[in-house]
Amino acid sequence: MNETQTRPPCYVLGIETQIGLSLVRELGEAGIPVVGIAVDPNAIGLKSRYLTHGEILDKPRTDEGLAELRALGERYGAGYLLTVSEANTAWLIDNHARLGKITPLLPSKEAFAIVLDKTRTLEAAAALGLDVPQSACPNDWNEVEQLARGFRFPAVLKWADPNAVAGALHAAGIELIKAEYVYSAEEFLRAAERYRPVGAWPLVQEYCAGVGLGQFFFMHRGQAVRRFQHLRIAEWPPEGGFSSVCDAVPLDQFRDLQEQSIRLLQHIGWDGVAMVEYRYDPASGRAVLMEVNGRFWGSFPLAMYCGAGFGVLAYGLQGEGRMPALPPVRENLRCRMVATELKRLRRILLEPGKIRDRTFQVRPVRETVRFLVDFLRPSVRYYVWSLKDIKPFIRDVRNALGM
Repeated sequence: MNETQTRPPCYVLGIETQIGLSLVRELGEAGIPVVGIAVDPNAIGLKSRYLTHGEILDKPRTDEGLAELRALGERYGAGYLLTVSEANTAWLIDNHARLGKITPLLPSKEAFAIVLDKTRTLEAAAALGLDVPQSACPNDWNEVEQLARGFRFPAVLKWADPNAVAGALHAAGIELIKAEYVYSAEEFLRAAERYRPVGAWPLVQEYCAGVGLGQFFFMHRGQAVRRFQHLRIAEWPPEGGFSSVCDAVPLDQFRDLQEQSIRLLQHIGWDGVAMVEYRYDPASGRAVLMEVNGRFWGSFPLAMYCGAGFGVLAYGLQGEGRMPALPPVRENLRCRMVATELKRLRRILLEPGKIRDRTFQVRPVRETVRFLVDFLRPSVRYYVWSLKDIKPFIRDVRNALGM
């Protein structure tokens, strides 16, 4: 019997997106049996050739869902569970002892609570001397008005913990906006008025110029056993959000900042994979902490292609208790999500007035040329498309077309 047949399976919950799909690919390439678990029967990850088994979870984040997971453990055997979303991570932290033969690989409840709350994360970072944006979170309308009088605008409004407020906003028919730009006290008050029905307001954060710099670590017993970092080349929405194009950055760059990130994760008591996100301004050299993501991140495919091996590390160190052999990290690749790039290019070419950041430089020719040239570059990889594993891409296209 070969090693693949004798190793415990890795259950991956959340294979609807490129994140879960890349976890499946990384684990499968390493010879680990993978049981992919989706909520949506059209999940792209269900089409991956690297799956040993694919399953649908009918009732996630319920007692019935826990019973479904226990039944999978009985069917496929004792193994380890990785999850993608913060909501599922929180659910599994609260129910980790109710999964039968399946062992979830999770951070501690205390550390996870800190990284979920941007305010607590920034407070911890400031105490360690990291550069953090001026931030304030009003608790009532009087504080909103005081903030309007005293805050230095422009600012970005973002929720300290989006998961905590999403239900109340949905019930009130209010859109959950990830980031909203306001340029004056008057604009801030108009935006804040929208949230008076729920009696909760987003974090008001100093606008920080620059590009997204992500530093990624696997923490084990207080030590960073693996590192990776990237720069965002393009984002959706264009003024800032998540990566639609990103480049690996050599690890000999931003060394001091890496050490600061590690100290923050140590202070929080983090164990496992984490992303520490900064806004980096090449002109000034300033890197300002934005947040810590205690989960696998949206641009995870780049880390997979570069051989960072974060999923394999979780399975090996947190699960089996042994350090896996990993190759050196590649530092010369770019990764892109073409569907999101097309949406971004459409906004820049046809709808520049909808770009909320007034400092964003609209460069239609430059953006179009870069978009086209990237198809010719041998160092470019894709979030979903892979010649080794084509069916998820076909499923993705069918999903986009509503087929």
